[in-house]
Amino acid sequence: FFFLPYLAFTMKTTLLSIIVAGAAAFSSTKSASKSSSLLASYENELGAQRPLGFWDPLSLVRNEDQERFDRLRYVELKHGRIAMLAVAGHIWTTAGNRLPGDIDYSGTSFASIKVGLAGISDIPQAGLVQIIAFIGFLELFVMKDRTGDGEFPGDFRNGGDYGWGKLSDEVKMEKRAIELNNGRAAQMGILGLMVHEQLTGEPYVINSLLGYHTV
Repeated sequence: FFFLPYLAFTMKTTLLSIIVAGAAAFSSTKSASKSSSLLASYENELGAQRPLGFWDPLSLVRNEDQERFDRLRYVELKHGRIAMLAVAGHIWTTAGNRLPGDIDYSGTSFASIKVGLAGISDIPQAGLVQIIAFIGFLELFVMKDRTGDGEFPGDFRNGGDYGWGKLSDEVKMEKRAIELNNGRAAQMGILGLMVHEQLTGEPYVINSLLGYHTV
C-alpha cells in the first residue's frame, strides 16, 4: 500500500519533468531560430562586403534587434568620419602646413605645435578646453538627425538634399558603402599612426624606412 502513493508521486514528477523539458527545448529552439534569423538578416546589411562578408568575431549583434544594430552602425559611421578627418589633418600638418599667426596672446604660434599626439602638450590649456567645448557643441547640436527624417543611421542632412535625391538607389548604396569602408580604413590608419608615434617617434613607418623623417 505504501508503494502505490510513491508510484503515483513518481509518475507525476516524471510527467512534470517531461513537460518542463519539452517547454525548455521548444524555447531554446525558438530562441536559436530567432538568433539565426537575425544574423541572416544582418548578413545582407550594408558593410557585409568582400572579402570578409559578414564579420562579427565578438558577436556584438548576436541576439540583438534591428534597433541595436542601427545604433552600432551609427556609432561606426561617426567614428569613421572622425577618423577620416584625423588622418587628413595628420597628413596635412605633417607636410608642414599650419594656420598663420599665434594660438594665444602669449605668442605661441601655430607653426610651433608639433604633429600628432606630441602636439597636445604644445596647446595651451585654454585652447584644449575650447577644442573640447567645440566638439561637445557639434555632438549635441549639429552632428545629429535633428529633423528625424534621416533615411539611414548617420544621415545628418536635416532637411537639406545636396543632390542626394537625384541619385539612384544603387548609387546611394555604393556611396554609403564607400564612406563606410573609408571610415573603417581611417580608424585603423589613425590608430596605427598613434601607436607608431609612441613606439618609435615616427608615425609613418614607410617614410622612416625610406629615410624620410616626418617628425
